[in-house]
Amino acid sequence: MHQDSGDNKNLLLALLIGMAIMIAWQFFYEMPRQREVAAAKQAEQARLDALPKDTHATPLPEAKSETSPPVAAASSQQAFPSRPHALEESPRIAIESGSLHGSIALKGARFDDLTLARYHETQDENSQEVALLSPSRTQQAYFAELGWLPAGSHVTVPDANTVWSSTDSKLTPGNPVILYWDNPDGVRFELEVSVDEHYLFTVHQRIINHSKATVSLAPYGLINRSYIEPEHTYYILHEGPLGIKDDALNEVEYKDLRENGSQTVENTHGWLGIADKYWLTAIIPEKGTFKLTYQHYPQNEQDRYQADMLGTAVKLTPGGDATYTTRLFAGAKEVWLLDKYSEEYGIPLFDRAVDFGLLYFLTKPIFLMLDYFNSLLGNFGLAILLLTVIIKTLLFPLANKSYSSMAHMKMIMPKMQEIREKYADDPVTMNKEVIALYKREGVNPAAGCLPMLIQIPVFFSLYKVLFVTIEMRHAPFFGWIHDLSSKDPTEVFTLFGLIPWNPPSMLDIGALPVILCITMILQQRLGPKPADPTQAMVMKYMPYFFLFVFAKFPAGLVIYWTWNNILSIIQQWVITRNAEKNPPKPSRRKAAGKEA
Repeated sequence: MHQDSGDNKNLLLALLIGMAIMIAWQFFYEMPRQREVAAAKQAEQARLDALPKDTHATPLPEAKSETSPPVAAASSQQAFPSRPHALEESPRIAIESGSLHGSIALKGARFDDLTLARYHETQDENSQEVALLSPSRTQQAYFAELGWLPAGSHVTVPDANTVWSSTDSKLTPGNPVILYWDNPDGVRFELEVSVDEHYLFTVHQRIINHSKATVSLAPYGLINRSYIEPEHTYYILHEGPLGIKDDALNEVEYKDLRENGSQTVENTHGWLGIADKYWLTAIIPEKGTFKLTYQHYPQNEQDRYQADMLGTAVKLTPGGDATYTTRLFAGAKEVWLLDKYSEEYGIPLFDRAVDFGLLYFLTKPIFLMLDYFNSLLGNFGLAILLLTVIIKTLLFPLANKSYSSMAHMKMIMPKMQEIREKYADDPVTMNKEVIALYKREGVNPAAGCLPMLIQIPVFFSLYKVLFVTIEMRHAPFFGWIHDLSSKDPTEVFTLFGLIPWNPPSMLDIGALPVILCITMILQQRLGPKPADPTQAMVMKYMPYFFLFVFAKFPAGLVIYWTWNNILSIIQQWVITRNAEKNPPKPSRRKAAGKEA
């Protein structure tokens, strides 16, 4: 049996939508999940294969210049020390704020010990706090450093082995501390460090020239980490170095640094850092331009990465002094906080540290609405339901017209079947007659797909928001849904744990995807049944295809799509009832054309 052009369009659209969601599942969930498993195995293998080697980096060519930020250096050792042991190797200033725990190492004046007080490794509040920064000699080395470098003059500056003195032993939001060190020639270096109640350190660097010579120095800052990157990275998320280049966000891939060497951005401004999915460490120099460099080097069978900045040199005559203010952000990428810092300190594009992606014009507003609704309702799941209602309301005129067309399409199905049977051996004439029937009845055969097509950008934007924002991490709904950013944890094929067996991964299906499948079946029954057997079969099994695809998606996304279907079912049912009571009448123009 032949298909008319309208049915072909509907079938093609349905297949494209299904393929888009299947590809999204493969790239955005299944492949990242496999990478996480591979990365964990790789990290464990690296730990077992660690050999007793020098753990100091050989300086890169870029680091040999006396006006280039140094590369991380430490003494030779037999193996990676534990984090607690490494913390004992230097006197420290304790850090205590409402959001951070940790310390600053007086040896090297490094920010190398931070845990996030309000974030834990698991949903269990008794689990360990998320560790962000760690000392250089540990396997998870990750630290920030600020200082001065000689610029055309011979002057001794503090380095990684310099032990600083301090005015206090504890840094709190109400109690800044001053670190100081005097070189043999009488040049004093000071770091006045303060911290707010969140994740922002402000460091006023000061140099006082008590020597008898003129000195020239340039401020620098660096972020250095060891990192084992998974074999494949997330397609939907950037993790790694980033900063401002030509007034735009510049995201640098770990792989590019390994394969292509260092990258330098001259005369930039703004900020630089290294981002993870939920966490960020960033240096924000004072206003003015600086040189930004990203680099990679191997160390003790590890990959080390560094993002550093070099400011404009200052010249100090005897008795002169100079200051340079730098801010250091080290914490969770909370959107409201990044927006606050961006506005308060004039930090450009700071909210883009959250990878909202190319659909920023949709993802950011969607997040802001969800966040606001959550503040009203106290639950991100309820916020998703309310957002769905608003989106349905905005699309109501289009959806209303679409569902009306689908209802009328369902009513003319008997006439279409007559045409198909009458011209079964003449497909050209059959298509002409079907198109003429559409025109006479005022029916658009493709109208039923329009609401779904428009929903796709919203669908992917919401997926992005659920995937990349820290606010969604471990956000509960009700019942068995304890994390909207993760898949439904239940399993219907074990009768929710009553049957003691492990089903294959493709049968790892929770209750929410099943509910979604049921709503899709109900929605199909309200629409016109395709006359073509092939198309009818595809549409019949489409809900089950979506069942397996959506089983791997975040619960919040399944809730959104299910609730959207329920609202559509109600709207479509009302419109269908009204259409049956008030069938469409041909317009006068169409009627006149028919009489002629």
